[in-house]
Amino acid sequence: MMRLIRRFLKNDSGATAIEYGLIVAMIFLVIVGAISLFAGKATGTFDKVSTAVSAATS
Repeated sequence: MMRLIRRFLKNDSGATAIEYGLIVAMIFLVIVGAISLFAGKATGTFDKVSTAVSAATS
């Protein structure tokens, strides 16, 4: 029984998979945050361009 417990405590292959999963999740959150910030600024820019184009063609 002790041998089984020692072998279980030494096995860290699952921990590596969890760590990689956490890294991927953090990268995903950073990408989503960056896209969210860029989308807000891009919408404002497109609104300004649309207004300028409408004013120029009228």
